[in-house]
Amino acid sequence: MSLVHYEIVDAVAKITLDRPPVNALSGELIADIDEAVTRAQSDDIRAVVITGTKHFAAGADIKRFVDAFDSDSDEPIASTLSGVVRRLEQLEKPVIAAIQGYALGGGLELAMGADFRYVGESAKVGQPEILLGIIPGAGGTQRLQRLAGYQVAKELNMSGRQVGAEEAVALHIADKVCADDELVDVAMADAARWATGPTKAYFAVSRAMSEGYGRAIDEAMMVERDAFEMVFRTDDAKTGILAFVNKEKPDFRGS
Repeated sequence: MSLVHYEIVDAVAKITLDRPPVNALSGELIADIDEAVTRAQSDDIRAVVITGTKHFAAGADIKRFVDAFDSDSDEPIASTLSGVVRRLEQLEKPVIAAIQGYALGGGLELAMGADFRYVGESAKVGQPEILLGIIPGAGGTQRLQRLAGYQVAKELNMSGRQVGAEEAVALHIADKVCADDELVDVAMADAARWATGPTKAYFAVSRAMSEGYGRAIDEAMMVERDAFEMVFRTDDAKTGILAFVNKEKPDFRGS
């Protein structure tokens, strides 16, 4: 992985994009991100932080689009990044995207695959694809409306405007604003706390909410019931319940 740094701090995987100057999402970078996400699937990893050097990711490498005009491939152009974002979203552990600088287009789509988004004071996020005469293709029209609401997402997707850190939090695109030089440290510290919790229960919450979203209430409640039944059989559930009964602090092992 020449364009992504992958390191483990205790049980937290730190994935850092490093394709200067702005981490434009080339095919090679996307492949490296995919490899890092695959490594983070290990049961030894109980939380993940994904970030970028100077900038998170300023969107697709436009040369890929230019090349695609002359390509005979039937593969959808957006499919590769979309698959990586989906695999990030399906990691069975909490994921924090730590965003400084630009997270635009595919960069914001990648960040929306995380459970939480922390933004540095310099952050600018948005879906500017419309300014190129195209639209998002890796979740920008779908995940953004789940975060910010239908009408806000429509305005952002149709205007292509960039949103600063404070507005991103106000619109529920991001969860926390940090000083740029503290951003990654804050994200890593929070991820370390998530890494000591009931990992499978965290994923059960995430899965129940994402799979239940938009369904009729009876169907959504079935999704929640199934997630509850699954997590109730875990070792951590037994640990947590017995610790409560015995007035002890639970020692969750993520199993």
